[in-house]
Amino acid sequence: MGVVTPRTATFPKQDRSRATRRRLLEAAVACLAERGWGGSTVAVVAERAGVSRGAAQHHFRTREDLFTAAIEHVAEEWLATLREHARTLPDSGVPRTRAVVEMLVGVYTGALFRAALHLWVAAADEDQLRPRVVALESRIGREAHRLAVEFLGADETVPGVRETVQATLDMARGLGLATLLRDDTPRRTAIVREWSRILDSALRRDG
Repeated sequence: MGVVTPRTATFPKQDRSRATRRRLLEAAVACLAERGWGGSTVAVVAERAGVSRGAAQHHFRTREDLFTAAIEHVAEEWLATLREHARTLPDSGVPRTRAVVEMLVGVYTGALFRAALHLWVAAADEDQLRPRVVALESRIGREAHRLAVEFLGADETVPGVRETVQATLDMARGLGLATLLRDDTPRRTAIVREWSRILDSALRRDG
């Protein structure tokens, strides 16, 4: 039987701490998506994560710390997932462009966007929250734009291309908003199909 030293005993403790933190972050996003900012307190998140409120506050000193960290955590996972999905994209042409647009729209119609939207709205009225959310949104937005450019093979030195790529992301966000109140799948599918054709033509016109 191996001897348990202070060093080896530390690892299980660190693993438990990381697992607890992850449960809190995922529970926070789920609560935001389902309950909104007003219904998402540290106590509610701790209960959903199966930990004590004290344990939650050990990891996150304030409510603002918890929810901005939660959105950042899930956004990083989302970006990593996009990079993985990019490996299976069609090689070129309209099929690839459409696959990229569908992938981006899929992000804005999921639980992450719904949760982030509640946080964005709350930040408009919460002075302590606003600077964090503005910085987080800017960072995520820049990375999303960079990945879109990479996946589309867009040349942003060509006039208008950068704006066209950004318009794609803005359109995806708008379609996500339309989905909040009702299932907009048929309309969204038609828009994605037509926009993908237009986008591909715009990207290749000067290529």
